[in-house]
Amino acid sequence: QVQLVESGGGLVQAGGSLRLSCAASGRIFSTYSMGWFRQAPGKEREFVTAISRIGGTTYYPDSVKGRFTISRDNAKNTLYLQMNNLKPEDTAVYYCAAQTAGTGWRTLADRTSYDYWGQGTQVTVSA
Repeated sequence: QVQLVESGGGLVQAGGSLRLSCAASGRIFSTYSMGWFRQAPGKEREFVTAISRIGGTTYYPDSVKGRFTISRDNAKNTLYLQMNNLKPEDTAVYYCAAQTAGTGWRTLADRTSYDYWGQGTQVTVSA
């Protein structure tokens, strides 16, 4: 009952920045915890970050902590991912996802806990 559409991906050189957006429709946005995942060629889909329903709690693995920031604007039904100091290993298709089951970082980092997924947006970081 939720549709998610990512945008903002593209090609950037190492050290640069991008901001991804995820527009949600179909349900009240604040009902859902939201996450970002990424998948590189030949790799499994990887947890990037997640945010609680009203934005009070965020989670980051060490691979992105200090460089990426997740945020949400519930009035605009939009999720954001600000990515700074990008590295070639950040190259992947980035997906946003929504769920109602998560309450802690272990659940929010589990891709199987998410009910809805966007189509993905490509991020390519050149060396």
